Amino acid sequence: MTMRRAWAAAGLLTLPVLMAPPALMATSIVTAQPALAAPETYTLDPEHAVVGFLVMHAGYANVLGRFREVEGEISFDEAAKRLDGGEIRVKTASVFTDHDKRDEHLRGPDFLNAEEFPDMVFRLDGAEPAGERTGRITGTLELLGVRKPMTLDVTWNKSAEYPFGTGVFGTRPYVIGVSARGTIRRSDFGMTYGLDGDLVGDEISLILEMEARRQ
Repeated sequence: MTMRRAWAAAGLLTLPVLMAPPALMATSIVTAQPALAAPETYTLDPEHAVVGFLVMHAGYANVLGRFREVEGEISFDEAAKRLDGGEIRVKTASVFTDHDKRDEHLRGPDFLNAEEFPDMVFRLDGAEPAGERTGRITGTLELLGVRKPMTLDVTWNKSAEYPFGTGVFGTRPYVIGVSARGTIRRSDFGMTYGLDGDLVGDEISLILEMEARRQ
């Protein structure tokens, strides 16, 4: 038996690979790993983006309202199930409770003061998973020029190609759909009208239902 055959039989012909310099081995390991997916930007669909609220009226029942003008973006890594940030902007003058006189009052200085503060902004910093498709979003809410920490309980409903064509060519965008809920106290933002006598509740329940398209 030749020396080469003896080495092959003993498996020693693989030694040069195992004895390669550590730097070369490290390079081989690094290059063999698959590339990590990068977060992608999703833009809110204004026709399917709802920011609503519930507030108690004089202790009798909640008033349900919403804002008709909402826009924003989120950065989401679907493979890693990771929210990297985002921003949701709401035009305060677009408040709607199906009562003209009340809506006009809400736009005024007693409540949203929409002329001086036209935007309410949710800034999303990140999220902590709670289940396969649930979690908690953390960030800040800016309202009436005041910023406060905010937490939302979120459910990731679906991510898929849209079933309906859009645009001139009827293309089907990739869409993510989420539902979120949270609670704030309006007095934390200096909105105190109606608290005396408990005419208008302090606690506001937030309702977010949103679809966003991948860019």
